[in-house]
Amino acid sequence: MSQIGYVGFDTSNYTTSAAVCTGAGEVLANIRLPLPVKEGARGLRQSDAVFLHSRNLPQVCGELREAVRGLELRGVGCSVRPRSADGSYMPCFFAGRAAAAAFAAARDLPVEPCSHQDGHIMAALWSCGGADRLLRAPFAAFHVSGGTTEVLHVTPREAGFAVALLGGSADLHAGQAIDRVGVMMGLRFPCGRELEELAARNTREVPRPKISVTGGMCHFSGLENLAARLWEQTGDRPLVAAFALEYCARTLERLTAFVDESYPGIPIVYAGGVMSNRYLQSVLGRRPGSLFAAPEFSADNAAGVALLCRRAVTQREGREA
Repeated sequence: MSQIGYVGFDTSNYTTSAAVCTGAGEVLANIRLPLPVKEGARGLRQSDAVFLHSRNLPQVCGELREAVRGLELRGVGCSVRPRSADGSYMPCFFAGRAAAAAFAAARDLPVEPCSHQDGHIMAALWSCGGADRLLRAPFAAFHVSGGTTEVLHVTPREAGFAVALLGGSADLHAGQAIDRVGVMMGLRFPCGRELEELAARNTREVPRPKISVTGGMCHFSGLENLAARLWEQTGDRPLVAAFALEYCARTLERLTAFVDESYPGIPIVYAGGVMSNRYLQSVLGRRPGSLFAAPEFSADNAAGVALLCRRAVTQREGREA
């Protein structure tokens, strides 16, 4: 008897992704192909992202074809917008939606849409080993990346999540600020990994950052300005890198305290590419009950989308039985 499988597509602003999971919820393949960014640039325009996804998708689909060989596919998931909220929209998701529709139509399979954020949350739950427990009751989630810095109250539902915004950044996103600091020092975008490596080499005392957090809202524009001043004064890459991560850590730590004050004892899951940083995890992990996505499931990926597709299809089949 063939093994059951579910497919997911995700086309964020910086990564073309496809994934496959089994009927038992095991991720068999997590295919990721980053979009190239020109040296010195601080991001991509949406028109460029759509073009680059269109160029990447044939290769990703070729790898996907091999990954699903021998499986009895039951559904195809795709992220169609950034968040599950009215007005949430980015053109880059049209590329993945079109690929998912074509893939599903050729196999007479249902298409299960979701948000990019829901995919991140599901991938984090699965990779941290907390899915079985956390899918039964509300929990809090941080989605921290180059395009999002949000604090969320999440209620699981049959297919996906009901998400309420508790707070986040009022200006730059955490990953966006980190990338701006990195590009300022000549690092290649995206800068997170190289910035982390530089920070680990720092031997000097890191200046105490003056963060800006009020309730559940924070500001990251100050990080860019303060890091630029420190860079001008010292020219010390490891020191500036360590300062940038310290600013992020203290800001997220303060936002975590706000969640604890609002919902005492609630589990908190940290997702998004920024949260793969080991220093941030070491600071935020001091809080009992903090859960982190595995590094390969923190950055943009389609594994959570495939797992949400599995959840949606099996829930519907259960209702129809």
